[in-house]
This record gives sequence, structure tokens and C-alpha cells, in this order.
Amino acid sequence: MTDNRGQQPSYETYNGPLPGERAGTQQPGGPYHPPQAYGAQAPGAQATGAVRRPRTGARTTPRTRKARLRVAKADPWSVMKVSFLLSIALGICTIVAAAVLWMVMDAMGVFSTVGGTISEATGSNESNGFDLQSFLSLPRVLMFTSVIAVIDVVLMTALATLGAFIYNLSAGFVGGVELTLAEDE
Repeated sequence: MTDNRGQQPSYETYNGPLPGERAGTQQPGGPYHPPQAYGAQAPGAQATGAVRRPRTGARTTPRTRKARLRVAKADPWSVMKVSFLLSIALGICTIVAAAVLWMVMDAMGVFSTVGGTISEATGSNESNGFDLQSFLSLPRVLMFTSVIAVIDVVLMTALATLGAFIYNLSAGFVGGVELTLAEDE
């Protein structure tokens, strides 16, 4: 490859203005003052009436930006993951609520009062009748609540995933759900 640019000037012997310098002007040694858009005034100078005033029709409140979006498709895999986690949280809340409710009712004496009434009604001379307190013990109630919570987790996850498939089919026909989002300022 040959260099066909010709004679190039030497950079060591260049005496012209450097980039950013104006030829023929001297910069003062003080601080830099950028150029002003609306006529800067020197200190102590009088105003000449060129005061910038706001427009009369200018808005004083900030404008809220809005966007209209359409949910065209719901990914069934992500719907299944989110619904699974939410249903597990709901199942845990159900178990805790059942335990707290049982403890409150036991502390109030509901089981002993109702159990005594039921055993008197169902008892005979030979037997004591139905024992409600042993039937509704805390471990038995928590086991029943846990089984119900596990069934709810499976059903809610399956129904939410099925709902995502059905939404995708119907969104193909009608276009999906339209949302209007607004930005807070």
C-alpha cells in the first residue's frame, strides 16, 4: 500500500490558534462566564426593560403523561409461577388463621361448653356421648386445614394457568384488555 496523500505539515512547527481558541482575542485571567441567552447585565447596570415574563397561557400545574397500552398476551408459564406462589402464601395464611381461631375459641371455653351440651344430648346411662373436644383437637384441625390448603394450591394454580390460555384465545379475537397508564410527577 502506498501513501498518496502528498506532503503533510509538521505539527512541531505549527504556530496557528489551537482548537477552542479564537484568533486575535485574549482571554481574561478571571473565571469563565458562559454566554447568556437573555442579555446578561453587568453588576450595577440598570435594567433596560428586557425582562423575561412567562406566557399568559402557560400552565402552572405539571402535565401528566398518559399512555394507552393493550395486554395482548399473558404468558401461561409466568401466570402459573405467580399463581403458585400466591396460592402457597394464601395456604399458609389459612393454616395460621385456623390455628389462631382455634386457640381463641379454646381460650374462651367454646369447645368445653358446646362439647358438654353435645355429650349430654347424645349420651345415655351407659356411655358419655360424643366427645367434641377430642374430635376437634388442634392437631386434627391443623391436619384438615393443611389438606384443604394443599388442594387449594393445586386448584388455584391450575385454574389460573387455564385462565391464561383462555385469555390468550379471547385476546386473539377481540384484541385484549386496554389499559391507560399515567405517570405521577
